Amino acid sequence: MTFADRLGELLQRNLLRSIRDREAPRAHAADLSRIIIGGSELLNFASNDYLGLAGHSSLVKAAREAMETFGFGTGASRLLAGGTSLHSELEHDVAAFKGTEAALVFNSGYAANTGALPSLAGEGDTLFSDELNHASIIDGCRLSRAKTVIYRHGDADHLAELLESEGGQRSVVVTDTVFSMDGDIAPLGALHALCARYNARAGDRSVLLYIDDAHGTGVLGGGRGALSHFGIRPEPWILQMGTFSKALGSFGAFIATDKDTVQWLVNTARGFIFSTALPAAIVAASRAALRAVQEEPFRVAALWENRARLQRGLRAAGFDTLQSGTPILPLAMKTPEEAVAFAEQLRKHRIHAPAIRPPTVAKPRIRLTVTAGHTPADIDALLDALTAIRKGKG
Repeated sequence: MTFADRLGELLQRNLLRSIRDREAPRAHAADLSRIIIGGSELLNFASNDYLGLAGHSSLVKAAREAMETFGFGTGASRLLAGGTSLHSELEHDVAAFKGTEAALVFNSGYAANTGALPSLAGEGDTLFSDELNHASIIDGCRLSRAKTVIYRHGDADHLAELLESEGGQRSVVVTDTVFSMDGDIAPLGALHALCARYNARAGDRSVLLYIDDAHGTGVLGGGRGALSHFGIRPEPWILQMGTFSKALGSFGAFIATDKDTVQWLVNTARGFIFSTALPAAIVAASRAALRAVQEEPFRVAALWENRARLQRGLRAAGFDTLQSGTPILPLAMKTPEEAVAFAEQLRKHRIHAPAIRPPTVAKPRIRLTVTAGHTPADIDALLDALTAIRKGKG
């Protein structure tokens, strides 16, 4: 069967995807709550720019100044001096922000997860992964020579049983903090207590807790992330992966933990070793974003106010948002066909919220994300559109 035949099958099953790039904005670039696609301006409810920082003036200024100082391209990996003084300064900022001894910058969350997990767990070790973890975690586990054991989504009791029966020389518990398609939050308090109990019994660091805080950083815990949200101290056996590309409005990722583990990753994480260093302009923007989160707390507050407004409206309209507890609000659909048709109806109402279908998720949905940049009128416009479509008036 040719690729054309396979693409035809995807089309028939309403699973064919295509790229829709946004065009240059008519207004200020900061406003990702609105985008232009195909000449039409749409309200954007598909962005992970939770705090509206992607075009923040301080990020743009910092990036411009860094580019004028260091140029754009870096020419080599960090280990070959492709990095700049800004890279180590960003790592210092991240460690302070996350409350750890050290941090290491990666080029993306995917590179961090696929690079770090094989370094942390090898032959004779065991990775315990939540069944709904992100694809980058799944691939990181596959690349490791460790055994991978899947525990039921958010089920700490099931994890406890598996740790008892399946544990290796070292066990690494891996979870998203905010699950990007469902919007629910991992039971991090229970997972932390479980790992702490094992470490106290079997020896310090026999169990590592690796959290992917990509959708929690900038969102939970006043912006500092999931550990802060749960009031958990950043122990040396906890690794916090986070990204700059979502709530922080920049690009790249990091892992924050103790100094020894960071140094181990420098020497063994292939996603770090074999990647050209991020441009200084991007690194400078990330530093500015961390400052903005701390200096402008109104952004996090506005995000959660908007989330509450949208959630109330969705519930009143009878929509099923699954177990969401965050600004990611999925609308469950029965079939891919229904999801695609619903997304097209939203587009007619000038709302951008694409259908999410298998294999990305098992059950199709419209994935809504609300941000600090949305106005009450924007949210009401979305709710009006959803209500009209539900009543068949779309």
